[in-house]
Amino acid sequence: MSDVIYSTEALATGAGRDGHVTTSDGALDLNMSIPKEMGGAGDGFNPEQLFAAGYATCFHSALQAAARGMKISITDSSVGARVDVVRNPETGMDLAVTLEVVLPNLPHDQAQQLADAAHKLCPYSRATSGNIAVSILVTDD
Repeated sequence: MSDVIYSTEALATGAGRDGHVTTSDGALDLNMSIPKEMGGAGDGFNPEQLFAAGYATCFHSALQAAARGMKISITDSSVGARVDVVRNPETGMDLAVTLEVVLPNLPHDQAQQLADAAHKLCPYSRATSGNIAVSILVTDD
């Protein structure tokens, strides 16, 4: 195993998706709730929201690193992540992710090349590769 650069821990208590989660440093302290669309109250956070936030942030950092490597300026860039819970007849549920990459100041082909490079760099992308469906959409807005 490689040398650890950073490590964090989270503890889930209560009833899982209807429980509570905290990180060991206290930075995250959230009530969790099953989304209304899945039969819950929807009055807290859910794992998919946290995954979407983490993936969007990580991919945006990878996008910026790829741009630096290619000596491209990407002002006004953004990355949105949509996490879908999808039915799977064998396992019950799976996840699917759509990343929307917005690079308004670049030609589409160059923006797509940069997004593809970021997908190779992003630890979330590498961790999910071959495990869940990930689509990358490059848009102007």
